[in-house]
Amino acid sequence: MGYDRAITVFSPDGRLFQVEYAREAVRRGTTAVGIKATDGVAVLVDKRITSRLMEPESIEKIFQIDTHIGAATSGLVADARILVDRARVECQINRLIYDERIGVEALSKKICDFKQTYTQYGGVRPFGTALLIIGAEDNRVRLFETDPSGALLEYKATGIGAGRAAVMEVFEAKYREDMNMREAILLGLEALYRASEGKLDASTTEIGVIMLEDKKFRKLEESEVAEYIEMLKSQLGGEA
Repeated sequence: MGYDRAITVFSPDGRLFQVEYAREAVRRGTTAVGIKATDGVAVLVDKRITSRLMEPESIEKIFQIDTHIGAATSGLVADARILVDRARVECQINRLIYDERIGVEALSKKICDFKQTYTQYGGVRPFGTALLIIGAEDNRVRLFETDPSGALLEYKATGIGAGRAAVMEVFEAKYREDMNMREAILLGLEALYRASEGKLDASTTEIGVIMLEDKKFRKLEESEVAEYIEMLKSQLGGEA
């Protein structure tokens, strides 16, 4: 009792309960996946529309951070928006000071440093959101996952949110390092399909990609997402 009243208090076994509660907010969030391919990197999100009265376009889960960086979020939407705005400012600061694009890892570390400060001082709470940050630099693509604690990990393929366990099960079994972008997107969609128990629709699915050839982030149009979902359905033999 009392160890979860303030972020600055450790429990006797060395845990910060407020950080763990923030992780729980992420675990209850929408499922987002990131996956690297030989020619690019992609993030995919199931937006989870809770009412047919909602406009799907009003729910944004994938954001452009810079021309060569994008991010997908899961957890508290308002917290994610603050972190995305912070990331965009950091990118522009780097351009103004150094006259060059910020590195993907450098930006990810800056965001994690910002998140970590909110686990160290009284009167604040941790950010209840996780980010998947994708980007291209030099001749490779990067995929980072940030945690509410400020921890940073790089992955070949990963998932965050409510369906993480199902997503990781699919990736562990089927991910290959020699996949091209088309194969990677289809595998990401299959992971979302398993996580959402077979509910997958073009209007509620967002996909952001960065191709290695041009190193530019873009979101796929709904018609392009629909094509990939049709390909997945035929691949799964009508199961989807």
